[in-house]
Amino acid sequence: MRHNKAFNHLGRKSGHRKAMLANMASSLIEHKRINTTVAKAKALKSYVEPLITKSKEDTTHSRRVVFSYLKDKEAVKELFSNIAPKIADRPGGYLRVLHTGFRQGDAADMALVEFVDFNEAALGAATTAKKSTRRSRAKKAAETAVEAHAEEAPKAE
Repeated sequence: MRHNKAFNHLGRKSGHRKAMLANMASSLIEHKRINTTVAKAKALKSYVEPLITKSKEDTTHSRRVVFSYLKDKEAVKELFSNIAPKIADRPGGYLRVLHTGFRQGDAADMALVEFVDFNEAALGAATTAKKSTRRSRAKKAAETAVEAHAEEAPKAE
């Protein structure tokens, strides 16, 4: 029976799995995005998101708890100093897993794991897209007529 065994062991012993997830988490925190298989990406997401939630509260205890998982001083510093303030108001869902296709050698399903708030391309597109509301055309026509009339007035003088 497989009752209450929902964790993906990724075909590894527990020590190897914990070390691999700690290394992947440190790389993700350092580089803000990594490319890996879908199974590892899903396991990494469930490994890192509680650590990010823990990093919202910058105390010695929370730093020590996060360090016990990551085992990388630079990654902990980056998480608490740069990432945590940027995601402080987000209630969860800090990571995005994007499927990128299949690996050439063994056709493994690949994915890109990235922080939601650190994707400059997506954030830039969101800020440049101007939100327009649909209002009556009469107002727009009147505004353009006033602007055109204002431009012509100095030319006549």
